[in-house]
Amino acid sequence: MSGILNGKVAIVTGSGQGVGREIALCLAKEGAKIITNNRKPGSSINAFEKTSLAFTAEEQAALKAMSGDAQTTADEIIKNGGEAFPFFGDVSSYKVAEDMVKTAIEKYGRIDIVVNNASSNWVGNIMDMDEELWNISITSKLTGAFNLMHHAMPYMKEQKYGRIINSASDAFLGLLGYAAYGAANAGLVALTKAAAQDVEEYGITINAYTPLARTRAWLNAATTYRLQGVPTEALEAGAPEAMKRTAEGMVPFIAYLASDDAAKITGNLFKLSSDGEIGLWSDSEVIREIKKDDGFWNVEELKTRIPEELL
Repeated sequence: MSGILNGKVAIVTGSGQGVGREIALCLAKEGAKIITNNRKPGSSINAFEKTSLAFTAEEQAALKAMSGDAQTTADEIIKNGGEAFPFFGDVSSYKVAEDMVKTAIEKYGRIDIVVNNASSNWVGNIMDMDEELWNISITSKLTGAFNLMHHAMPYMKEQKYGRIINSASDAFLGLLGYAAYGAANAGLVALTKAAAQDVEEYGITINAYTPLARTRAWLNAATTYRLQGVPTEALEAGAPEAMKRTAEGMVPFIAYLASDDAAKITGNLFKLSSDGEIGLWSDSEVIREIKKDDGFWNVEELKTRIPEELL
């Protein structure tokens, strides 16, 4: 490893397993001291809130092999010669997020990097979603990211260095069955782009990325499809190559974004795939328009021109 993050201190939320765990391990290998995090000790094989699936023995074994928490990730970092400290708590709580940042300061003296990876999700039709599921999806992803950003930024401003990296999802495009999760991620993309402009003068960069890798959520989704009659073999065959690999192959990019070398990179949304693909998402723009030069539109005109010219 290059030691590109020597002397830096990072918080990685949701780093007990999956993509967050791989990010924490990678940043530590590059020299950063890590505050690992998840909500509570232990982990569940159920990736979706208020959902319990009938896993086969093989599926259970695969999920348990991916399990872990803030302590097990910290233990692995320490075993590999790095420094880490586990912090258990839900980042959707403003006070918990404040305490996490204070822990980094008390333990290591500074906070340089925040990776907002934590999230909760539920998959299903919007009509079946209740208020609790909506709130969990929004607060864990969007509110949690704001909370950590808000409490870490004063320290970053004072030291004139900060790297905030937000884990989004292509669900921000509006994917079937992901209404709340998609809304949270769309909000996170907007938060990233707006806040990046607010703090750029202080040496703080803010970027977001959409990961694609084999995770606990993917295995839960595969089980859901199997229970709906889709053969596992067919699902695997049709899956993108990135969904067949865990996240190790894509996390070095996160280490790069967190480094001194990425000082001019801010306000972007990147696509990261475990098979090595790195992309840059475009900003939304108006792609077609119609205009009326004389007076106001009437409904009869719109009935004709909207389908034929705008859509």
